[in-house]
Amino acid sequence: MHKARHSPLNSIAAHGALILWTVIALFPVVVILINSFKTRQAIFREPLALPTGESFSMIGYQTVMKQGDFFLYFQNSMIVTVVSLFLILLFGAMAAFALSEYRFKGNTLMGLYLALGIMIPIRIGTVAILQMMVATGLVNTLTALILVYTAQGLPLAVFILSEFMRQVSDDLKNAGRIDGMSEYAIFFKLVLPLVRPAMATVAVFNMIPIWNDLWFPLILAPSEATKTLTLGSQVFIGQFVTDWNAVLSALSLAILPVLVLYVIFSRQLIRGITSGAVK
Repeated sequence: MHKARHSPLNSIAAHGALILWTVIALFPVVVILINSFKTRQAIFREPLALPTGESFSMIGYQTVMKQGDFFLYFQNSMIVTVVSLFLILLFGAMAAFALSEYRFKGNTLMGLYLALGIMIPIRIGTVAILQMMVATGLVNTLTALILVYTAQGLPLAVFILSEFMRQVSDDLKNAGRIDGMSEYAIFFKLVLPLVRPAMATVAVFNMIPIWNDLWFPLILAPSEATKTLTLGSQVFIGQFVTDWNAVLSALSLAILPVLVLYVIFSRQLIRGITSGAVK
């Protein structure tokens, strides 16, 4: 019997498929961007055409800047997203390290319990969450959103990171212990650098739902001072009239942080997705 070998073509094909799916996923983003610089008539007449001298217009961006406090909404979204991601990665990595490194009674049950959050949407508990926030006085605060998003992202983070941490060499960790390193030093200095692709994958997968979420900002923090960018953009959408120029402009500005994050972590993201799939 001959052992099957994976040629470099398999790796090229895998990366090519990811690039293709990226192009497909970015197509709607490009359409939104080009239409945000058009007049209302041009948006509906030629939605796929590039802006020209006659169709070019900045009225959407001017409306966004004048109506509502766009920079405050942007700041709120950035604070909520960045702090939530930091807590998700920190606590998720710690829990994943404990589950993958230490064997104790109930280890498997604890892992299954943490994984339940992937199968059960957190929105089912919206009423109970709202009651807890009211009781603790956290309604209309960014803290409420940060706590909810952290709880929402932890199950997926633990599930992904624990699988990667099981692949870290035991010899490396034992060598660190022999050298007198504490468990915290082993975790932060040895393990975390080796699972950076997985950390980037978890960050991107959690960042997009948090940044684009409308449900919890509408329920928990609808005040003007705590509105997120997605919630603040709804002011341009009415029951009978919608300012499409402003909506597309607001969406274009909201897309920029996601694109920047993808560019920064794209290499680590692809490596994390394809790790173990291509040898």
